[in-house]
Amino acid sequence: MSKNSFYSDYDFEPLVGGKRPDDYRTPFQVDRDRIIHSSAFRKLQSKTQVYLSGEYDFYRTRLTHSIEVAQIGRSICHFLQSDSKYLNDDFYIDSDLVEACCLSHDLGHPPFGHGGERTLHRLFYDIGGFEGNAQTLRLITDTLYHSSGKQRGISPTRAFLDGILKYKSSFSERDRPRNHFIYDFQRVYREFVHEKDIDRKGAQVDGAFRKMASLECQIMDWADDTAYCINDIVDGVRAGFLSLERLERWAAREGLDAESQPLFDAFVNDIRKDRLEAVFGVKIGDFIRSCRLVPRESPLSGVTNRYAFSLEVNSEAKRTARFFKRVALDLIFRSAPLQQMDYKGDRVLEDLFRALSDSYLESEKPRSKILPEQQAIWMKQATEDPEKQRLVARDFLASLTDGQALRIHKRLYDPEYASIIDLD
Repeated sequence: MSKNSFYSDYDFEPLVGGKRPDDYRTPFQVDRDRIIHSSAFRKLQSKTQVYLSGEYDFYRTRLTHSIEVAQIGRSICHFLQSDSKYLNDDFYIDSDLVEACCLSHDLGHPPFGHGGERTLHRLFYDIGGFEGNAQTLRLITDTLYHSSGKQRGISPTRAFLDGILKYKSSFSERDRPRNHFIYDFQRVYREFVHEKDIDRKGAQVDGAFRKMASLECQIMDWADDTAYCINDIVDGVRAGFLSLERLERWAAREGLDAESQPLFDAFVNDIRKDRLEAVFGVKIGDFIRSCRLVPRESPLSGVTNRYAFSLEVNSEAKRTARFFKRVALDLIFRSAPLQQMDYKGDRVLEDLFRALSDSYLESEKPRSKILPEQQAIWMKQATEDPEKQRLVARDFLASLTDGQALRIHKRLYDPEYASIIDLD
């Protein structure tokens, strides 16, 4: 296979160690494989996507969603190579790199979906909050591997690390953000992906790092939008959240405009004829074919082709995505059953936080040994630094699956629950 000149040594450089040992795999394949074989990736099978993990076997979890996003991301790469005049057999977007970004994009999300994310952000606001994408970055750079009592990241390539940096403004650089930030201590990784001098220049040119997303990050983001607004809608219909009656009441209440009405009519017709999955499968293909590669100028465009080009999505696909996101938000995420699950997840996580706080954060010696052994050691090592203690607590709570969180909560608070067989 000929060398792909789209990427250079700048893109392949790993975060730690200068140059990786020779391998039969490309550097981007190594990045991807390290994610796939991690316990954090496997845990996604028991983390909420829309519906509480394990409630029904056929609904999507964070894991199946991530796999679908990765497939869509690879397909976008292959389509662009066949469609774009800027790409050829020796100059193309690496689909292994995009796959790695897609598989990783939800790695740091906590139990109980976006509700769990909001809860942890509130509980840990005093140490920079919580953000699922920032937690993904923390896993990949700092904590994915545990060995000999220590944590370390995977030393990702610059291109892969940049590909998961969907948001680049730090917590303190924004005004009381609710989401879409990185932790303040992660600015060093932003400096690495941009190089320090370019990092400063980018801030001056764009005014916000949020505007500086690499091409692979843009592909991952559109692949995520595609899977989210298409596949979650299918699950919503199968779960009974999107019945014809509810949809028609919603449309009458909302007063759909000329742009949304045809989309609504077609959607209702597809449900009525029981052909939604087939039609929406075709829509995924339409969303992939809506992509175009366009040149761009940025502070990094002269350094790497990842910033010399941008992904452009046609307006029709964007309108369709906006419509189905609106349907999902109004009729699924804001529905009473899902709000009840959000409330339960919030209560469980807050109770677990209070238990950790009572046992470790508010006393010099642990009142109760409720943390697993290794986390308890890290907590003890951070005794002199309250902020590091809270960091251990945040990492622990974020790492739990839905089932782990519920079981620990039962052991702590349910007098009739005494199982020690399923210890985590």
